[in-house]
Amino acid sequence: MTTTIHISEIHASAVYGIRQKVLRPGKPVSECMFKGDTSAKSIHLGLYMAENFIGVASFIKNRNPIFKAIEQYQLRGMAILPEFEGQGFGTSLLTEGEEKLKNLMKQPFLWFNARESAIGFYEKFGYKTIGEKFYVPGVCAHIVMFKLL
Repeated sequence: MTTTIHISEIHASAVYGIRQKVLRPGKPVSECMFKGDTSAKSIHLGLYMAENFIGVASFIKNRNPIFKAIEQYQLRGMAILPEFEGQGFGTSLLTEGEEKLKNLMKQPFLWFNARESAIGFYEKFGYKTIGEKFYVPGVCAHIVMFKLL
């Protein structure tokens, strides 16, 4: 059986529901609204399987001072509904976002705060860790990851 998916750019407000269900369950939607979401330079992607809205990823122009790269984007709030995890949908969102950044900048640099449980996923795509793990209060342990695209 072939699964038909499509990925579209969506408005920032459309990502909050899935972010809340996956990344901040039981918390208010306000905890799923991140700095930079409403910037005109932010890219929000929605992943649809048939008519079902099942995943999101946001790419926010945000500079992390630990990196020398001039143009930087931060991946924020990537989430796939739990019943659809492990089927390659996260890979589709990540690679689509990378392609958009490659078309936008000469030397795209992507960084993010990865959940400890997701490190292996991102390492498969060439992302590296830097620094020490840190705890996001009320969430879980994270570590900074990065890659020059």
